[in-house]
Amino acid sequence: MILTACLGLFLAAFGAATLLPLQSEAVLVGLLLNGQFNLWLLLAVATLGNVLGSLVNWWLGQRLEHYKDRRWFPVGPRHLQTARNHYQRYGHWSLLLSWLPIIGDPLTLVAGIMGEPLKRFLLIVTLAKGARYGVLAWMTLGWVG
Repeated sequence: MILTACLGLFLAAFGAATLLPLQSEAVLVGLLLNGQFNLWLLLAVATLGNVLGSLVNWWLGQRLEHYKDRRWFPVGPRHLQTARNHYQRYGHWSLLLSWLPIIGDPLTLVAGIMGEPLKRFLLIVTLAKGARYGVLAWMTLGWVG
């Protein structure tokens, strides 16, 4: 049962960090409220899955830049330049917002396009996403018990 729960949480967290419209918070809260699973294990699995999903976005950003002049490219040059300007203005610390819904996932994609170094990307994104899951767990368990 623990393997199935952790796999489900990992997949939900991984998918939620990509550009797919998934939610991992509900899965984590459900498992926390179940009370049968180790808090730290759940936090580690959720954070790992979410960070690896963000890593996929970063990797795609690294690769997408090569196709920016193609007709099928999903973002116009003006929007791409706007994203670059914002990222250059706020820098790598903007990745602390990678945990936010709606803007977090595209932000990790833009970090790849901007050539953000992998080590710094992983450090900041892991901190942001781990803190989000930690606060969610604290709120969930604090309200319950």
